[in-house]
Order: sequence, then C-alpha cells, then structure tokens
Amino acid sequence: MKKEKLEMKRERLEKIKDLLIIVDMVNGFVREGNMADPYIAHIIPEQLRLINMFQRSDAGIAFIKDNHELGCSEFKRYPEHCVIGTKEAELIDEFKPFEKDALVYPKNSTSAMFAPGFVSDIEQMKYLREVVIAGCCTDICDINLAIPLQNYFDEFNRDVRIVVPTNAVETYDAPGHSRDEYTQMAYKLMDQAGIQLVKKYERRR
Repeated sequence: MKKEKLEMKRERLEKIKDLLIIVDMVNGFVREGNMADPYIAHIIPEQLRLINMFQRSDAGIAFIKDNHELGCSEFKRYPEHCVIGTKEAELIDEFKPFEKDALVYPKNSTSAMFAPGFVSDIEQMKYLREVVIAGCCTDICDINLAIPLQNYFDEFNRDVRIVVPTNAVETYDAPGHSRDEYTQMAYKLMDQAGIQLVKKYERRR
C-alpha cells in the first residue's frame, strides 16, 4: 500500500467515534454450505438499518469475514466451511455494495480479535466511544469478539461502550445446538462481562 493511502487510512481511523461491526454475514453461514442456517437471514433488514445509520463522518463500519484454508485446525471441531476463494467466504449480496468503503477483516478463528490488523486499527481509533456488534453467530463469533474486546478496553483503561442489539444477532439451530438455549447463555455471559444488550439500537445524541 502506498504511503499516501496509509496516511489516509490512519487519518480516517483516528476520526472514528462510533464503530459498527458486522460479524460473519457471509454466504457460508446464511445461504449455503455445511454451517449455513437460512433463518439467520431475518436479521439482515435490521443490519441494513444500522449500516445506513453509521454512514456518517464520525462513524465507521467493519465487516468480519470467516475465511479458512483447507485443512485448518478449526475444521477439527466444525464442519468444513467458508474456505478461501469459495462463495461461502464472501459477504452476502446485500452487504457487498458497502464492502469497498468499509474496514474488512478476514479471520481464521472464531474470534475477530486475532484477525490481521484488527487490534492495531482499534488502537488508532483514539476517539472511539462506542462499538456496536451485529451478526452471527451469537454464541460463537459474536461473543468471542465482544468479551475479548471488552477485556482489551479494560486492560488499557479505555472508556468504550460495547453494545449488542439482540434484534441484529442470531445463531444457528441444529441437533445438540438449540438456538434459544445457546442464545440465552451467550446473553448472560456478555451481560456479566459488561456488554450492553439492547433490543434495538438507536444512535446516542
């Protein structure tokens, strides 16, 4: 990346006060593949509302994309999914128009905290005051971002509010994985960690 583009990116990051993070709304969890649950699609309209709300000068939008190499260690615990270069690893069509102007972090684990560049970009957001997390899955990738991110802010005494709108997150339903049960467990753990759970997010004035 050219120096000029790096400077532009750094300047943009420093100005972000509110950040919307859309987690794993990729085809492999919503539309097709071993881990897809089409029911998750019902949160798309609310996420689009949030994106429109965050398209302003002091806000940022980030997409987390599950991207795995064949034979990755995660496939020992989960069925093969979202392999790099496949349609499963791409954002769903509804969000593709926003991708070019957003921050994008491909990840190879259930936690975006370890995605290349994620933490270093958060460090540059000096005026960040609020992070809103939406996407899937509530009890896996959402919680594995929300709680470690809260821990990060606590470690460095940063006063940043993390919000999870419950109408903009979802998980899958499968044998041995009850959607309602795992959702409620995730909510309890996030609430205990200091994450703000709201039924519907509205911009603070």
